[in-house]
Amino acid sequence: MKFIDDRLVFSEKEAENIVSNLDFEKGNGLISVITQDFENKDVLMLAFANKEAMKLTLTTGYVHYWSRSRNTLWKKGSTSGHLQLVKEIYIDCDTDAVLIKIAQIGAACHENYRSCFFRKLNESEFQIVLQKID
Repeated sequence: MKFIDDRLVFSEKEAENIVSNLDFEKGNGLISVITQDFENKDVLMLAFANKEAMKLTLTTGYVHYWSRSRNTLWKKGSTSGHLQLVKEIYIDCDTDAVLIKIAQIGAACHENYRSCFFRKLNESEFQIVLQKID
């Protein structure tokens, strides 16, 4: 493990070992990935990763996911430039979910909000509580 350009990066061997400790079977080959801002602790996203996405996240220091809707692997920010740089990684008690603390470049949400959680329930309605990033 080392930091490269402010990203936490693991060797291939370390990544294999880490991935082998995660339980992908409960989620039919996927684990939940929660991303949280390393600095201010805001929750930015919930998405999913397969083994390949986790290995790429670990070995590159950029968060990768498995898109269930597109049925494909994707690097967050590969087209938008809104990259997620890995700072710390935590695992839950069931080993089927990870929390990745990141430095977010630009918006985390595909709708151009800093967080995907930009709507707040106010009484019986959801209201937008964040502003879009230009």
